[in-house]
Amino acid sequence: MRQISELRLENTLLEVDDDGIATLTLNRPAKRNALDAATIDELIEIFSTLPRAGVRACILRANGDHFSAGLDLVEHHRENRSASDFMHVCLRWHEAFNKMEYGGVPVIAVLKGAVVGGGLELASAAHIRVAGPDTYFGLPEGQRGLFTGGGATIRVADLIGKARMIDMMLSGRLYRGTEAVDVGLCQYLVDDPETKARDIAANAAKNPPLSNFAICSAISHMQNMSALDAAYAEAVVAGVVNTQDAARERLAAFAQGTANKIKPGA
Repeated sequence: MRQISELRLENTLLEVDDDGIATLTLNRPAKRNALDAATIDELIEIFSTLPRAGVRACILRANGDHFSAGLDLVEHHRENRSASDFMHVCLRWHEAFNKMEYGGVPVIAVLKGAVVGGGLELASAAHIRVAGPDTYFGLPEGQRGLFTGGGATIRVADLIGKARMIDMMLSGRLYRGTEAVDVGLCQYLVDDPETKARDIAANAAKNPPLSNFAICSAISHMQNMSALDAAYAEAVVAGVVNTQDAARERLAAFAQGTANKIKPGA
């Protein structure tokens, strides 16, 4: 198993602080952080490594003015890929984003500027999305003669519904501001998304890792099951998580009246 220090990264930056919070930065600002094949390979390596490296939460951000403009169209044009070639490119995207969504480490995305096409597919694989006032969301594939290949038909449609996704692809409609929150493209809209994301990551990092693993993997798995199978799986996961030592300690604190109270503003 690779250690974080052994990763060789060129298009991304990765740091882990003393609290176990990783900061992953897309670092192709001159390309509006377009996702080329090399960047996807790096994401696969990173999200394969983080869960086994003791990382407790991950902030996904980007250098420059934009989160990500999606598929690197210049590379795609230059490579002149066959149908088979591009199918395998898409499968690598799915591998990267599945490792991100199902890896069990909470991923909080800091969004700004363009979150379009494959950039929206990447953002939709995060567990929490925090947008700034300049953020806009789009799926311009239709206008470019393309079709989504990185999971938008699964994740974006799940977030906003089939009809809204079709509208975005056919008409080029963009969402931004409170409308983006209202339809489900992001959970937070704040003036300082970097600080908000760090606060969320810090709170998540305080949870028992097994609890976070279940929250950030089991729920997605259960959404893919029948209701009967999901109910069974939920019971099994709850049996494991709710009897862990960390849960017993926190329940004891609650019973003794020393646990933090859940209340507005806390």
